[in-house]
Amino acid sequence: MGVLVVGAGPTGLALACGLRAHDIPVRVVDRAAGPATTSRANILHARGVEVLNRLGALGDLPDRAHRAMQITMHAGDKTLATVRFGEVEGEQLSALVVSQAEVEAELRRRLTELGGTVEWDRELTDLVPDAGGVTATISGETARADYVVGCDGAHSAVRKLTGIGFPGAQLVDQWLLADVDADWDLDRRGSSSWFARDGMFIAMPMRSGTDDRWRLMADVEHAEDDVLTQLRRLLPERTGRTDARLRGATWTSAFRIHRRLADSYRCGRVLLAGDSAHIHSPFGGQGMNTGIGDAENLAWKLALVLQGRAAAALLDTYQAERRPLAESVLRGTTANTKLMLAEGVVGRSVRNLFTRVARLGPFQQRGTWLASQLWVNYRNGPLGSRRGPRPRPGDRVPDLVCRDGSGRRTRLHSELGGRWAVLSSQEIPTPIGHAVVHLVPENPRRDIWLVRPDAHLAWRGTSAAELSRWLGTTLRTGRAA
Repeated sequence: MGVLVVGAGPTGLALACGLRAHDIPVRVVDRAAGPATTSRANILHARGVEVLNRLGALGDLPDRAHRAMQITMHAGDKTLATVRFGEVEGEQLSALVVSQAEVEAELRRRLTELGGTVEWDRELTDLVPDAGGVTATISGETARADYVVGCDGAHSAVRKLTGIGFPGAQLVDQWLLADVDADWDLDRRGSSSWFARDGMFIAMPMRSGTDDRWRLMADVEHAEDDVLTQLRRLLPERTGRTDARLRGATWTSAFRIHRRLADSYRCGRVLLAGDSAHIHSPFGGQGMNTGIGDAENLAWKLALVLQGRAAAALLDTYQAERRPLAESVLRGTTANTKLMLAEGVVGRSVRNLFTRVARLGPFQQRGTWLASQLWVNYRNGPLGSRRGPRPRPGDRVPDLVCRDGSGRRTRLHSELGGRWAVLSSQEIPTPIGHAVVHLVPENPRRDIWLVRPDAHLAWRGTSAAELSRWLGTTLRTGRAA
């Protein structure tokens, strides 16, 4: 029967690609009439870049992306600071300013290559789980699946039908957003933001056929019917610039920022991923990246269970590993939002201190690292360990230079592609089936490493027998031996 994925956004598409890489039957449905041409998310940080690369879905996004990785903060016509976000582990992991719609298009291309497709205008209206699977009602049709994964966003039908709570709170009143063609001499090497007493104004350069496309954002108490008219009024009021002319908008939207986290990521054979499980402020551009990370983590675990190589208990490690990360992202983005929108004398004083510190190189390097999500580890989870030499089980393994079986020089992450990797100078048998690649590190080490498909260390030790015992216990119980 396979997996029913509800929602064809970045998370759902990444999950479907990850499952199809293991030949798992996947059905992807979405209530929309067709692919989105506009999107709120427009930045892919380093973690998202490497996940798409492992999925074979990065394509030519790096060539099409706008690398405007700096933010200049202003108060009226006064420049407070310019924060620059650099590379992480080399140019290949530089963040990309690219539309979510373009990311989704590359994921759909990859899904097609893997034999999958998206069914548009198909709405989920009912879910009935049982011991052997799930019966779903989709636009009047009854369908069966082994598992259902809700990737259908903040208003997830899967989450509501399953009865999973989604507690949280609203952070700010309302935001206006518009993608516009503008005439002004603003620096396109990065984004610009202005702090005013009644709110913020943000301008982000966008890649288009010309160099006049911008994404504008502003927080307001009440959104008017005509978003562009309201932004035209706010622009000179909050920025002090009277030389800008907004010719027209290709897309406008008004939305509220909420902080919400699902009580559970799994209810039996129904799971949640992406915005269905967590929503937060867009400050920092973490939403799309976190959802794609959810998808990669869940895909290889679902594949092992459906192939009969692991017990269903392994699926509990998905929440154990990913929900704490969502909690961390929610705390960080909430704190950033409150700082940027601080009111009163004390709040503005703290923000002014922040802008002074933001000029420092170490601060900017730290900011780049935090935004990248390459720091994510699962040491505290059921498959991780807080003891032993680094990297420890649960840690992300860098993209090491290796040699394959023929002696060809290659890199670890490019060899994963949904597979596990054994790093050793000798051939090591594993009970995971054919989805294993054996690599010899260019800098040989005495111990053996087993790397998960999501590039986190699963195990390290000294003998194939130990590895076999660890896998047997872990895949059966969902906990490291």
